[in-house]
Amino acid sequence: MIRSELIQMISDENPHLFRRDVERIVNTVFEEVINAMTRGDRVELRGFGAFSVKQRDSRVGRNPRTGEAVEVEEKHVPFFKTGKLLRDRLNGDA
Repeated sequence: MIRSELIQMISDENPHLFRRDVERIVNTVFEEVINAMTRGDRVELRGFGAFSVKQRDSRVGRNPRTGEAVEVEEKHVPFFKTGKLLRDRLNGDA
């Protein structure tokens, strides 16, 4: 599912809301998650999962084309851990 499909689905399920308002709400939620993660905060959506940022240390990697050793800099990467409810629903337990 892409963002526009999510907005369309929410709009269809809530005919009393204007599509532009639904779009603004969805964009605001995503922006707040991004802003929190940028600050290094953890974002938890109960039953769904938690978004956090993990730090990867610098290391020596390999260029897959040439096999040459290259230095890979330290970086921060987004991490998502599923919640129990989501995991159970995916596995047919709920």
